[in-house]
Amino acid sequence: MGKIYTKKGDQGETGLLGGSRIGKDDLRVSCYGTLDEANSMIGTAYSLIRDGDIREILRKIQEQLFIVGAELASDSQGKSYLREPVGIHEVQWLERKIDHYQQILGEQKEFVIPGKSTSSALLHVARTIIRRAERNIITLARSVEIREEILQYMNRLSDVLFMLARMEEKISFIEEVKNRVLEKLGVAKRKIDLNLEIVQKMAKSAEEKANQLGVPIIFSAVDAGGNLVLFHRMDHALLVSIDISINKAYTSASLRIPTHEVASLVQPGAELYGLQWTNGNRIVAFGGGYPLKVHHRIVGGIGVSGGTVEQDMIIAMHALRIFELERGE
Repeated sequence: MGKIYTKKGDQGETGLLGGSRIGKDDLRVSCYGTLDEANSMIGTAYSLIRDGDIREILRKIQEQLFIVGAELASDSQGKSYLREPVGIHEVQWLERKIDHYQQILGEQKEFVIPGKSTSSALLHVARTIIRRAERNIITLARSVEIREEILQYMNRLSDVLFMLARMEEKISFIEEVKNRVLEKLGVAKRKIDLNLEIVQKMAKSAEEKANQLGVPIIFSAVDAGGNLVLFHRMDHALLVSIDISINKAYTSASLRIPTHEVASLVQPGAELYGLQWTNGNRIVAFGGGYPLKVHHRIVGGIGVSGGTVEQDMIIAMHALRIFELERGE
């Protein structure tokens, strides 16, 4: 990426994809600038929402908004560079989401007052920004050719955000009721430290990084007791990596340290020399295994095997960041 500042816009103009230059106060800039504003607000809501289905929908919408914004920020020459613009398939995808949540939530019989939860309120804000963007684009369409699919997409998008906001309100209400019942029963709320959903996300992240490095790997995760939670093997990964991956996860969880720190402890003459032959020879003394911690408490471990020790460590650290993000308070 080049410099953030180019000084080309110091005179109040900006460039379109294709080479044309227009004023920064041009209606076209307001259109794609408002989409950028909406995208940022959707991202803020995304950061607070825990429901996996809603998060997936929002992330896809964010990607689509970048595509719509790019089209609005293009002149006639620039539009020829665009590939796979938002069209009828994306409009129909939004309609399916509206119908899906309409079935779950039922008919809306009264006005919705935003604010029942932070995440739902932010989705309502995003919806109003999208409505403003839609009004701007309609005005722009009187002087500039705008595809009909763009107008349809913007109209459906605000409806989708409305339905997602309602769903978030329902989820928040259910959570509140559940917590009150637990409180009445004297059951303390305990956040799940490690579950299959989180571990699967880590495995996916590990595979993505392994593909970048061109290394087929095996990813394993165990719980605090060393029991296997997930075993994920990429195509063409070495057979020998099966036990190594599982044992790296076991070692990191049982010793509560990354496996690359074990080597110095088991060298001849070291205090723990011979440890590597205990536990059924499951102790691994080279990199690729990391413990999973929550508030300094071990909740499990992960192990990666298939590449060099350095590659295994890089891939495992990439997966570990997913765990840290998921566990962010």
